[in-house]
Amino acid sequence: MIIKELHQLFLKSKGVCTDTRSLERGQLFFALKGGNFNGNAYAQQALDGGASLAVVDEEEYFLEGKTILVENALETMQELAKFHRLYLDIPIIAITGSNGKTTTKELLHRILLQQYNCYATKGNLNNHIGVPLSLLSLTKKHDLAIIEMGANHQGEIDAYCQWALPDFGLITNIGKAHLEGFGGIEGVIKGKTELYRSLAERDGLIFYNAEDIILTEQSRLVDERLSYGQTGKVDYLYTLLDESEFIGIEVNGLKIQSNLIGQYNGVNMAAAVAIGQYLKVPLKKMKSALESYEPDNNRSQMIKYGDNQVILDAYNANPTSMMAALSYFEKLDVAKKGVFLGDMFEVGTSSNDEHQLLVKYLAKSNFDFHVLVGEYFFAQKDENGLFFKTTEEAKEWFSKEQFEGYTFLVKGSRGMRMEIILQKKG
Repeated sequence: MIIKELHQLFLKSKGVCTDTRSLERGQLFFALKGGNFNGNAYAQQALDGGASLAVVDEEEYFLEGKTILVENALETMQELAKFHRLYLDIPIIAITGSNGKTTTKELLHRILLQQYNCYATKGNLNNHIGVPLSLLSLTKKHDLAIIEMGANHQGEIDAYCQWALPDFGLITNIGKAHLEGFGGIEGVIKGKTELYRSLAERDGLIFYNAEDIILTEQSRLVDERLSYGQTGKVDYLYTLLDESEFIGIEVNGLKIQSNLIGQYNGVNMAAAVAIGQYLKVPLKKMKSALESYEPDNNRSQMIKYGDNQVILDAYNANPTSMMAALSYFEKLDVAKKGVFLGDMFEVGTSSNDEHQLLVKYLAKSNFDFHVLVGEYFFAQKDENGLFFKTTEEAKEWFSKEQFEGYTFLVKGSRGMRMEIILQKKG
């Protein structure tokens, strides 16, 4: 069956599903494969659960009239997503970056909802499966869409752009993230700027941070570009307001105070506002949207823990985001500070050096104490901090201690699940 015919069936369906546990009646089921599962084996279950059709890629699971047999179910879904994107032909904004892409996407989404029916990637569905699923979630009711693109090796962003065909693009920053997969920082630059090259081919428009040397240089790949920054001849000027523990910005004389921490989130706000200005969303509406945004899902959350305050930023971590968080925390004007850091994953051959740099930084810091968790940090053990091999061990220690009036920073890679330390027994 050709993609055009499959698309007609898709339009008559209730959407796409790849997991029978979340299947809704009337959806198309795509039998995807993974390291530990074969979606083909669940095709019958999907049909029994109300799927209108199942797309399989193994002949033994083919059922006449109920399934479509293709060479590769995942590639078929990706091709269908591209066909659907072309069918709708709405403006698409692509966002990628080493840090802050999900937060920036959420901020921009709230801004654009003030003026448009805007779709945005749900959660962090930003990979080779999530991007096509996001595109297949678009309908004729949407005015435009924000598609988040994550990557851990070269070629991924380029592939996503082949399906999404973005009109606008933003790289939040380029840092030491997924160094193992990208093959070092030069690989990260090359991989992330695949978005710029794609937009250059399509006469698209990029927004870039004029204060980021790498992005400023790489932005020259694209003829159509707009800048944001705090000084100089930029297209969208803003000022950081560092008046409290929460960050704010000022744009055209209007102060916007967020519920986010750290200067890095101020830059994310500025990026979202710049795009909002270009798309003619009134500043007062942007202010309302940003000031009502509450971070969640372990991203820059400020929560209470007894008589203490916790900055929970444990969704992910890499050397760049770790140093940014620690730099912010060191400047924060609070009485007592405690740091809990978990291992950083996918750092590659520089993993030992990067963890060692953080240990040395903490030894010279003004924090009252610091706790380092994980095999990588434990290998750097010294007398300046507390070191635990597992998060559970750190939790056990923390549960026995008595803290009052502290502010804690909790950060680590997702696999470390650093939020567990705060979970109380029972």
